[in-house]
Amino acid sequence: MTGMIDWAAARARMIFAFILLTIGAGSLAYVGLPKEGEPDIDIPMVFISAPFPGITAEDSERLMVKPLEQELRSIDGLDKMTSFASEGYAGLLLQFEFGWDKTATMASVREAVDTAKVEFPAGAEEPEVDEFNFSEFPILVVALSGDVPERTLLKVSKDLQLRLEGLPEVLEAGLAGHREEMLEVVIDPLKLEAYDVTGQELVQVVVNNNALVAAGAVESGSGQYSVKLPGSFEDASDVYNLPVKVNGDRIVTMGDIADIRLTFEDARGTARYNGHPTVALQVVKRKGMPVIDTVDAVKAELELARAEWPEPLREAVSINYAMDESTQVAGMVSQLEGSVLTAIALVMIVVLASLGVRSALLVGFSIPTSFMLCFGLLAVFGMSITNIVMFGLILAVGMLVDGAIVVVEYADQRIQEGSGPMTAYVEAAKRMFWPIVSSTATTLCAFLPMLFWPGIPGEFMGNLPVTLIFVLSASLVVALIYLPIVGGVAGRVTRTLERRSTAMQARWSRPARVVRFAVMALLTAGAAFMMIEAPETSARILFAALLVLFWLELSAVAGSFREHGLPPPARAGYRRTPFGRIIRFLTGNPVMPFVAIGSSLAAVFFVMGVWYPANQLGTEFFVKTEPERAVIYVRARGNLSLSERDRLLQAVEEIVLDIDGVQSVFAFAGDGGLNDRGGNAPKDAVGRIQLELSPWGTRPSGDAVLATIEEAIAAYPGVISEVAQAQEGPQQGKPIQLRLQGDDWQELQDAAAIARDHFAEMEGLAEVEDTRPLPGIDWALDVDVAQAGRFGADVSQIGPMVSLITRGILLDEMRPDNSDEEIEIRVRYPQEHRVISTLDTMRIRTSSGLVPLENFVEREPVKKLGEINRFNGTRFFDVKAGVDEGVNANDKIAQIQQWIEAETPFPASVEWSFTGDQEEQAESQDFLMKAFAGALGLMFVILLAQFNSFYNSALVLSAVVMSVAGVLVGMVIMQQPFSIIMTGTGIVALAGIVVNNNIVLIDTYQEFRRQMPELEAITRTAEARIRPVLLTTITTMAGLAPMMFGISVDFFGGGYTVDAPSALWWKQLSTAVVFGLGSATVLTLIVTPSALAARIWIGIGVSRALTWSQDAREGLRLKREAGRTAPADLLWTGAAPVPAGQRSLNLFEEPPASSQAAE
Repeated sequence: MTGMIDWAAARARMIFAFILLTIGAGSLAYVGLPKEGEPDIDIPMVFISAPFPGITAEDSERLMVKPLEQELRSIDGLDKMTSFASEGYAGLLLQFEFGWDKTATMASVREAVDTAKVEFPAGAEEPEVDEFNFSEFPILVVALSGDVPERTLLKVSKDLQLRLEGLPEVLEAGLAGHREEMLEVVIDPLKLEAYDVTGQELVQVVVNNNALVAAGAVESGSGQYSVKLPGSFEDASDVYNLPVKVNGDRIVTMGDIADIRLTFEDARGTARYNGHPTVALQVVKRKGMPVIDTVDAVKAELELARAEWPEPLREAVSINYAMDESTQVAGMVSQLEGSVLTAIALVMIVVLASLGVRSALLVGFSIPTSFMLCFGLLAVFGMSITNIVMFGLILAVGMLVDGAIVVVEYADQRIQEGSGPMTAYVEAAKRMFWPIVSSTATTLCAFLPMLFWPGIPGEFMGNLPVTLIFVLSASLVVALIYLPIVGGVAGRVTRTLERRSTAMQARWSRPARVVRFAVMALLTAGAAFMMIEAPETSARILFAALLVLFWLELSAVAGSFREHGLPPPARAGYRRTPFGRIIRFLTGNPVMPFVAIGSSLAAVFFVMGVWYPANQLGTEFFVKTEPERAVIYVRARGNLSLSERDRLLQAVEEIVLDIDGVQSVFAFAGDGGLNDRGGNAPKDAVGRIQLELSPWGTRPSGDAVLATIEEAIAAYPGVISEVAQAQEGPQQGKPIQLRLQGDDWQELQDAAAIARDHFAEMEGLAEVEDTRPLPGIDWALDVDVAQAGRFGADVSQIGPMVSLITRGILLDEMRPDNSDEEIEIRVRYPQEHRVISTLDTMRIRTSSGLVPLENFVEREPVKKLGEINRFNGTRFFDVKAGVDEGVNANDKIAQIQQWIEAETPFPASVEWSFTGDQEEQAESQDFLMKAFAGALGLMFVILLAQFNSFYNSALVLSAVVMSVAGVLVGMVIMQQPFSIIMTGTGIVALAGIVVNNNIVLIDTYQEFRRQMPELEAITRTAEARIRPVLLTTITTMAGLAPMMFGISVDFFGGGYTVDAPSALWWKQLSTAVVFGLGSATVLTLIVTPSALAARIWIGIGVSRALTWSQDAREGLRLKREAGRTAPADLLWTGAAPVPAGQRSLNLFEEPPASSQAAE
C-alpha cells in the first residue's frame, strides 16, 4: 500500500495538477451547491383527506374512516395509522418505516383508497392522497394589502400566483386569507312555493343544461365538419335565463324565482397583515433548489409584475415580504462560514506556535484542500449545504489535520537529521501510513452506524456523518498523497528562499532590507485586499497570483534578518525531558502503575456515579434554540360566530403590534393560516397570530420578546392565549404528550379528564390541553319516518331543503371566460332566512301538496361531538403540556409515569403511553447506545488487525470510557442539560476521535520495544509522541472552542457575534467533544503508559513467582530425602568448597572448574 506514496512522489507534476483540479472543482461546487437552513427530509408519511360537507363525526368514523382503515392496514411497511373523523371531513395520516419505496407505497395507498371509496355514502367528495415533506413549507410569504375591492385584490393575487408558479424554482404559491368566487342563486321561499319548485328540480335543471356535448362529425362530399353543442355556462346570464318550469303557457326561468349574482363564498375566517386585510402568497420551492436564489427570483418576478400594473393600482396595492427563509439561510451560512474560518485560524495559530511557519502552512494547506474534495463529493451525491453540513466541517477542522501534523512533525525530524525535503516527507508518509489509516478508520467507524439512525432525528442528523466521512476520507488522501509532494517541493522552495536570503544579506545593508521589507509587506497586504474585493473571478485569480509572488519575496526578505551560519554543536548523550521523568516515575516501579490506573478509574467512576448525578441539569431531547418566529393561539370555548372570534383575535393582535422586536404579524380568525412546522393547534383555538421577530442582533433575545408578549396579553382581561415557539429541528409539538387509548368512549373521556386535572395541579407545567371534543351545541333533526311516509315524504327530500338555510345546495360548477378555475353554483335562501327558526315554517312538496316540516321533523339541541380520533384502529385522546422556563420536561414525564404506576388512576380498559418527543427520544437514545456499541466493536476489529493484541486493543478503547467522564464534567461546568440528540451524537463521535492518541502511542511503543528494554521504551514513547498527541488534541479542541462558547467572527464584514441562532444548535455537541477529548487525552497520557508498564511488572512478578515455586519445590524434595538418609551415607560431589574469604560477590559468575572431586 505504501507503494502509492513512491508512485506519487515520482509523478509530482501530475499530483500538483490534481491538487489544482481539486481546488478549482471544489470551489465551483461550493458556489453552485444549494444553501439550505435545514435538510430536506423525506418523511415517509402520507395524508389522505376525504371531505364530505355536512356529515357528522360519528358517521364520518363509521362510513368513511373505518373502510379506509380496513383497506390500508394491510399495506407493507405501514408503521402507524392515525385517523381523524370530524364534521364534514375524514382524514388519515399514515406513517411508514424509513427506507420505504415511495413509488410503490404511494401506488398501493392510492389503490387501497380507490377500493375503500366505493363504500363511501353518496355525496362524498373525491379523496386526496398527499405525501409529506419538510421542503414543502413556504420559504417566503408575500402579503398583498391595500384599499381596493376584494375582487381586485383576489384577481391581482391569482395573477401573481400564476406568474410565480411559472418559475422553474417554484413548486407552488398557495393563497391564504382569500375567499373563492361563487355564483350565488338566492331564491325567494314564497316564490319557490308559489311556482311549486323543489330543490331537486333546480339541481336537475342546472346539471342537464350545463354540459358540453360532443356530437361527432358530419362527412359529405364537400368535406368533414365537427358538430358540437356548447352548453356549459360562461357567465351569470346563462343561469339567469335557464328555464325551470312551464306554468301553463308561461316559462318560469331561474331569474323569476331567484336573485343571481357573482359573489364570494361565506367567510370561514379573516386574514390581516400588520393590522390590514390581506391575501398572502406562500411560496414553496422545488426540492433541491437553493433558497436564496429562489427568493431572489421570486422578488425579481414580482417587481416585473408590479411594473406592469397601472399607476393607480401600484399606489393602492402594497407588496410586503415576510417569513423570508433566505435571510435566515444567508445569516446561517455567513455565521457558520465565520465559525469555520475562526476554527481554521485557531488551528493555524496552534500549529504555527508549535511547528513553525513552513510546517504550519503545510498543515494549513490540508484544511481547504480537504474541504474542496468534500464539496466535490457533496455535489456528486446531490447534497445541499445545510447547517448540519457546515457544522460537520467545523467538527472536522481539528480532526482532519491530525494526519498532516503527524506526517509534518516526523518529516521535520528527518530533515533535521540531514535528509532531503522530498525524501523526508515521503519517508514520513510511509512510516505513518498505517497509524494514520488506522486512526482515520477508527474515527470513521464511530460515524458509520449513525448512517442508519432511524426516524426523523436520523433523517435530520444524517448529513453530519456523511459530511465527516467525506472530509476525513479526503484528509486521508491529502495527508498521504498530496502533502508529501507539496512538502517536498515546498522544502526545495524554502532552500531557494534561504539562498536568496543569504545573498540579500551579503549584498544589501540592513536599513535597505528594512525598507524593502516594508514595501513588500504593503504590496502583499494590498494584493490580499484586492483579491477579496475584486468583483470578477479573473481579477481575483490575477491578484491571487500576485499575492503568492509578493509573499515569497517577503519571506526571502524576512529571512535575511536571520543568521545563516553553521548551527551550534549539538550536545551529546540522551537527557530525559520533564515529562519523561514523570512517566519514568509512574512506570519505573511495580507500585505506581497500579496507583495511577486506580486513581484514574476512581476519578472517572466518581464523576459518573456521584458528582454528575448530584449536579446535573437533567435531560432533553433537542437543544433549546433562539426563537425567531412564534404562533399565538387565542383560545375560547362555545359556539362563537366568526365576528366574535375576530373580535377576540383583534384585541390580542393590537397588543402584539405594539411590542418592540416584532417585525411582521399575520392574524387569522376561524379557519385558515400559514403553513408552518409547529405543533397542532389547541382544540379550543379560535384564531392564531403568526409573528416574525426582528432580525437577530437588532432586538432583545427572542425569549425576552415572547415573555413580554405573554405578560401583555395576560394583563388583558377575558383573553386566554398560548404562545408557541416555532419548532426547530426534529421536535414534535409540546414536550409532554400522554396518549390514552381505549374502546369505551365514556371511560376514555373520564381518563382524559383525570390526566388533565393532574397536569393542571403539577408545578412546572404550563399550557395544558387535551384533544377531547369541545363542549358545544348542535341541532339534531329527528325525522319521524312513519309520519313522513304518510305524507309521501322521505329523508332524501328533507336534506336538500334543510341545506337551503345552511351553505346551500351545490347545483353545479361553471368556468367563466376570465378565470382558469371552476366556480360553484349554489342555491340558498336569503341571508335573513338562513336561521334555525326557518325550519319551523319551511314546507316540502309531496304527493299530498305542500306539507310543513314540523309535521314529521322535530329539532332539539344536543351535545356537540366535533371530532373522533383513532390510532391504529383504536380511539384515543392526547393530554399535552408545556413546561415553565428552567423546568426539565423529562423530569416531569418521570413524575407523571411514577404517578400512573403507583396510583393506577385510569380505568382498566384505558391504555396509556407517551408520544411526541418522548417517543422519538426513547428511539434515538436506544439507537445511539447501539451505535456506540457497534462503533466500539468495529474499532476493536480494526485495532486487532493493526496490533494483533487483545490487551493493546482494549487499552486503546479505554480512552472512550474516560472521554464520557469528561463529557459529563463539561455539561456541569457549562451549565447545560444532557441533549439526547446533540450530546449523544458528541459521545458517539468521541468514540472515534479519542482513540487516535492511543493508537499513536502504542504504535510507537511497539517500534521502540524492539530496540530497547520495554520499560525504557514506554518512557521514550511518551517523550517522542507528547507533542503530536497534544497538537492533535489542542487543534481539535481549538477548532470547536468558538462553537462551544457560541462565538463567530465575521472576517469580511468585521465584528463578531455571540450565541447567534445557528450557534446555539451546536453548543452542547461542541462541549461534549472539547471536554471529552481534553479529559481523555490527559488521562490517556497517564493511564496508557501505566497500563503498558503494569503488564510488564505483572509479567515479571509472575515469572519470579514461578521461578521461586520451582526452587522451593526442589528444596523441599531434597530436605525430605536428607531426612531419610543417615549422616554416614552423605557423599559430596563436585568441587571442594571455596574458603569464605576467597568467594566472589558476583552471583551471576560461574564457579571455577576443578579437576579434583571429593569422593
